Amino acid sequence: MTETTTRATRLFAQLVPLFMFLYGVFRLIDGRDGRDGDHGPGLAWNIGHSFFFAAFLLLGALVVELRSLVHVDTARRAADAGAAMVAGVFGAGCFLWVMLGDLFPRFDDAAPLPEPLELVGPPAFQAGILTLLTMLVVSRPARLPAWSPLLVFAAFLVIAVNLDLLPLAAVILMAGLAPLARTRAGSLRASANAS
Repeated sequence: MTETTTRATRLFAQLVPLFMFLYGVFRLIDGRDGRDGDHGPGLAWNIGHSFFFAAFLLLGALVVELRSLVHVDTARRAADAGAAMVAGVFGAGCFLWVMLGDLFPRFDDAAPLPEPLELVGPPAFQAGILTLLTMLVVSRPARLPAWSPLLVFAAFLVIAVNLDLLPLAAVILMAGLAPLARTRAGSLRASANAS
């Protein structure tokens, strides 16, 4: 892996949980500011969704970075890693499309995300990123500790339970991505061996 790739990976792994945390905080503020307790258009809503949009832009980029970290020694492994990257980027794109509609109602009126993509996008994103993280765990030698994808999966579960738990999910996600956020060029392996 190149040092540039590692810098980008570290940056994305640090910023994604931060932006998700800020989205969660502004979402809570928006719900408490509204007279009816609902979430909806307003300053906190727009700021929060802007952070969420930025987080998913970076998540799409992180998926591409993760693919570049996966050691491909067989055609099957290369195909699996490529398919996981495509699924992850596709899913992130679906999230971005919905968020654009949330931020710009005219966009949503003109081009709403088709319902089949709404159903397929989130699981495609999750399957893609989790597959790539798992491939880094099962590499020989392992390039990530086994708990990394487990914590990322736990963060997704917390979000599914209740969107008000987004700040907690962001902290769990931060822990799951920590090995990627703190590594230097060539040291993913050392990070995995330390656990």
